[in-house]
Amino acid sequence: MKAVMLAAGVGARLEKGTDFPPKILLRFGGKTLLQRHAEILRYLGVAELVLGVGHQAHRIRQEIADLGIGDFVRTVDCPEYAKGAPYTMWGLRAEFNGPVLFMDGDVLYDHRLMARLLDSEHQTCFAMDRKVRPGDDPVKLCFRKGRIVDFHKLPTAEHDEFAEWIGFLRLSAAAAGQVEATLRPYIEAGRTDFIYEQIFRDILLGSTEHALGTADITGLPWTEIDFPHDLEFANSKIFPDLLPLPE
Repeated sequence: MKAVMLAAGVGARLEKGTDFPPKILLRFGGKTLLQRHAEILRYLGVAELVLGVGHQAHRIRQEIADLGIGDFVRTVDCPEYAKGAPYTMWGLRAEFNGPVLFMDGDVLYDHRLMARLLDSEHQTCFAMDRKVRPGDDPVKLCFRKGRIVDFHKLPTAEHDEFAEWIGFLRLSAAAAGQVEATLRPYIEAGRTDFIYEQIFRDILLGSTEHALGTADITGLPWTEIDFPHDLEFANSKIFPDLLPLPE
């Protein structure tokens, strides 16, 4: 299985300016997020990490060279990345050609979290946290009578409970194979009024896959880094709680 990661955005919500490096190059304990992703994924047996890049892609490539991980990490240029994350996904569409671990690049997390997702018996599996942050920004995975019925920041399906999706999704070959066809109508229409999670929602709601499931990572340290307060939280609360990879 390979990992496919979104790493093209400007990170405007961090309010650091356009000269600020891509979020995947944020450092915690002397290591960039990119280095941490690569170390964890390699340790857990993922075959390759493919990055969709755009904003300051040269800095990301330099970090790959500096770390000496070019045999594991590959970049794909996504020229329309400024239109939004769905267009980065479109640039990566050829990579959804088998079982895929889909990832947001701006997440600081404990390796045990990823292990739970990759060890799941489900071929298509959402990593989720039952402790949901307040507000509309978190993407919700919604359930009715234990069955997944919706997946969106603003879900519309009737549900009796929900959890927060943390940005990591394991896709079966069959589910990954639907990404391009599902995304194509949005791209051809030139739409920029939707979040990329909508594509997975469309696939989810049309799925007859019996192995669809979740990996509950509640209680393990992680955070997405979108806003200045997320960066502070990552440094002060999440990083100190991360366990090092076993020797």
